[in-house]
Amino acid sequence: MRALLRTFGELSITAGVVLALFCAYLLWGTGAYTERQQRLLERQLGADGGAGQAAITPGRAMALLRIPRLGRDYRYAVVEGITPDHLKKGPGHHPDSALPGQIGNFVISGHRTTYAAPFNRIDALERGDEIFVEARGARYTYRVTAQEIVAPTAVDVLAPVPGRPGRPALQAVITLTTCHPEYSAAQRLIVHGVLTSTQPRKA
Repeated sequence: MRALLRTFGELSITAGVVLALFCAYLLWGTGAYTERQQRLLERQLGADGGAGQAAITPGRAMALLRIPRLGRDYRYAVVEGITPDHLKKGPGHHPDSALPGQIGNFVISGHRTTYAAPFNRIDALERGDEIFVEARGARYTYRVTAQEIVAPTAVDVLAPVPGRPGRPALQAVITLTTCHPEYSAAQRLIVHGVLTSTQPRKA
C-alpha cells in the first residue's frame, strides 16, 4: 500500500510538472512565435509603403492597429484572414467585412490568452476610447461606442450594421472580437466603434 501511494505521488508530481510546462508554452512559447511573426508583418507593411488595400493577400499584413488605452506601446500588424494559422500571427481581419475606413463593418478578431494575447485587455476599453488603424492611404480613427458579450453563434455582430443583418450600412464602423471569459471559448467579447476621422497619409 505504501509503495502504491508513493508511486501515485510520483506520478502526480510528474503530471503537475508536465502541465506546468504546457501552460508555460501556451503563455510564453506561443507569444514568442507571434512576436517573430509580427516583426515580419511590420516589414511587409513597410515594404508596401503602408498597409496595402489594393491587393490584399491572405496571411499578409493589411493594416496596423493602435489602441492608446491599452498602452503607449500597443501596436499590432493586422493579418488578412481569421484561420487558426492567421490568428497565430496576430489580430486577423475578417475577409468578408469592410476594409479600414470603408462604409460597413471592419471586423478584427484576436486571441485573448495565447499567441501574445493581443486582445487580452479589450474589456478595459470604454466609450469614447480611440482605436487607430493605419492603412496605405490614410490613418483612420475610430471611437468605442459599446461593448457586449454574446454567444459564439451570434454572428449578427459581424454584419455590415452590427446586430442588424440585412440592413444596408450607412457609416463606417469597427468591431473587435475575442473569446470570453479568459481561457474559455464559451462566449465572445465584442467591442464596437465608429469612424470619426480620416487623416490621409503623405505620399
